[in-house]
Amino acid sequence: MQRKRYPIEFKQQLVQEAQDAGNASQVARLHGIDAKMLYRWIRDSKHVDWKNTPAEAKAVKSYTPSPGEFRELETENDQLKKLLGEKDLEIAILRDLVKKVNPAYRTKWK
Repeated sequence: MQRKRYPIEFKQQLVQEAQDAGNASQVARLHGIDAKMLYRWIRDSKHVDWKNTPAEAKAVKSYTPSPGEFRELETENDQLKKLLGEKDLEIAILRDLVKKVNPAYRTKWK
């Protein structure tokens, strides 16, 4: 059995219909093609869109904060580290308390 070839315009039309309808299986049944084929066309169209995207839009730009922003980020980071340390200490104290109240929990948290 020979494979049937579909024109690119037909594929693009069905991909657009599937995206508009939100149900590729239904669109495939409506046009009498296999749903897997339509899903493959949708996947391939996403790759084509990425290939046609200009390089400037794909480029990842580096961000360098100003000295003021950098200081703010450092202070926020220090505050968060301090808060995390306090929470860890609080958890350790609560675990010790649970071990003293109920010795059965000693083996659970070590």
